[in-house]
Amino acid sequence: MGFYPPVSDLFATAENSFKSKLQSAVQRLAASNIFIGTSSWKYEGWTGQIYDEQRYHYRGKFAETRFERDCLVEYAEVFRTVCVDAAYYQFPSTKYLTGLVSKVPADFLFTFKVTDDITLKRFTNLPRFGIKAGKLNDNFLNADLFVNAFLKPCAPFRNNVGLLMFEFSRFYSADYEHGRDFVADLDAFFSKLPKGWNYGVEIRNKDWLQPDYFAVLRKHGVVHVFNNWSMMPTVGEQMVVAGVETSDSMVAARFLLKPGRKYEEAVEQFSPYKSVKEVNGEARKAGAKLIAGAKQNGKKAFIYVNNRLEGNALETIAAMVENVGG
Repeated sequence: MGFYPPVSDLFATAENSFKSKLQSAVQRLAASNIFIGTSSWKYEGWTGQIYDEQRYHYRGKFAETRFERDCLVEYAEVFRTVCVDAAYYQFPSTKYLTGLVSKVPADFLFTFKVTDDITLKRFTNLPRFGIKAGKLNDNFLNADLFVNAFLKPCAPFRNNVGLLMFEFSRFYSADYEHGRDFVADLDAFFSKLPKGWNYGVEIRNKDWLQPDYFAVLRKHGVVHVFNNWSMMPTVGEQMVVAGVETSDSMVAARFLLKPGRKYEEAVEQFSPYKSVKEVNGEARKAGAKLIAGAKQNGKKAFIYVNNRLEGNALETIAAMVENVGG
């Protein structure tokens, strides 16, 4: 019998066997320091899988506000980690972090995407940037700003912080003529940061997966974050690149998109993320291999799956875990 039943069977049982099996599997892995979870958690499409719709009813109707506010509690009944995308858009406040931590068990770990004020070399032409749109970012890789605006609020909640991930959007020639210039800036930046936090770097320039990049990460104890994304090699392809494992104690990966597929296309094809629409066997195999390798080598692992990879991150994770044998 497979690890998880067909989606059509999930809603036929009084007791959600999918949820209980997934909970058991991912929490066994967490006990071995292998943390696997999703990118964000506020998806109504997961009702009937890990969310009980009745918990969010108010006056006979599904209350979106209640769901947005409280569903992390139910998420944390299953998983022991999540990737917080919201921190990418603004620095986390003490109030925000207090709210997150209050909803999860003491051993739950949040991985945060570091705010784009630190990771964007030039602000993109999006309405949310207002007058900054299209302009150079004076705070790009500003170590003092990162320490004061990001690390300082996180410090009281350090036991609940998993990985601090620097996601760098794809750079163009106007940003860096050579990848080595980015590597030099990265080296200078990490030289100024305090030790003792788990740092990770995710890049979107495939040609920059080079020895000098890996060497700088290893020098500072920073993990390269494997990433399935539109214009990057698959996680499986990245895993065989010489020097790519930059930490002897940790691995990290995000399974975001099938290479070649744009974000907008995935949203249109897969929303509202109720079930897998397209199996990505390569990604599932790579995820299982990462888990197995981390277990074998005694490494801590942070692995996150997005709905836009296959259509439903929960089922993708279930398959990855099944492939590695739980």
